[in-house]
Amino acid sequence: MFKLKYDDFLTYDESSGTYSMSAEQRVRDETERNSWKTVGFTVLKDWRLYLMLVPMIVVYVLWRYMPMTELLGAFKDYSTFGNNGDTALMNWYGFNNFIEIFTGYNAQFFWPAFRNTFIIAFYNLLFGFPAPIILALFFNEVKSNVTRSVVQVLVYLPKFLSTVIVTSIALLLVSGKSEFGDMGALSRLFAAIAPNNEALQAALNGGLFNSAAYFRAMYVFTDLWEHAGYDSIVFFAAVIAVSPTSYEAAQMDGAGKMAQMRYVVIPSILSTVVIMLIMKIGGLLSVGYEKVYLLLSTGNESASQIVATLANSWNDGKGIAAEMTNNLIGMILVIGSNIVARKAANVSLY
Repeated sequence: MFKLKYDDFLTYDESSGTYSMSAEQRVRDETERNSWKTVGFTVLKDWRLYLMLVPMIVVYVLWRYMPMTELLGAFKDYSTFGNNGDTALMNWYGFNNFIEIFTGYNAQFFWPAFRNTFIIAFYNLLFGFPAPIILALFFNEVKSNVTRSVVQVLVYLPKFLSTVIVTSIALLLVSGKSEFGDMGALSRLFAAIAPNNEALQAALNGGLFNSAAYFRAMYVFTDLWEHAGYDSIVFFAAVIAVSPTSYEAAQMDGAGKMAQMRYVVIPSILSTVVIMLIMKIGGLLSVGYEKVYLLLSTGNESASQIVATLANSWNDGKGIAAEMTNNLIGMILVIGSNIVARKAANVSLY
């Protein structure tokens, strides 16, 4: 680091042989001395806004930071339980839990679960990320406010239903034949579309979610139905913020609707798209545990068993080690995607 000298802040007067401080430097020094007063005054002036921030801080401390102490369980031996199962009293185990799930006996369960997690997450990113952007562009082109409002409410609605309700509806729609009734509505539609596809017909009879071959496709489809509409809110807000003069200039140059989307709308919302993509990549491996757990069955286990459900079934140091591995990879993906975005598009999350 460079050493600062008094010459860097003072001006030397050769005629008198003295140093003096410039007006700009005096202002800077005064600002630095009163910086805490400025911060305190700002907090007092906007105290209502900071008061609204308190509940969020409490939630993050209680449900995000305090549970991190349990991550030490990944380095503890759960066979040496302390009093009442206190992890603080367990023997230190080092990296043995990680070695066990990577190369030991449990590796045969961990790596297939990790592969399923990555494949489902990749499909969700591939199909789930562009869908909200397309919906936002569609909403922008609907001129009737009533029609747009009705459609938006319909596509937002699944997000406000619990995961159990959404999963139950999906299971009913693609249910197979049983003693309680015929196939679900979507299953009958698929059966009518492809009556000669024996593999599909067999899967429909047993229920599409119970088939390992169709589980991932159905999971991504239901995830789109549940989240695409709600996720489009951010992109729609970015689209309607585009200046009307930009559309007028494009129209004067002879640009049609598709050309306006390509050369006006998409470049204008690119920063929002990049930020949301980085955040989406950060949660790439955080596949919805609740939905997978509700859909998990012996018929689809080879395709539906993910790291989160596997860690829950282990319920010991190996499970914590598996989840920590998942989260560390997610953190690396966020950092990497942020660096790439900063270099490629000059837009980054931080």
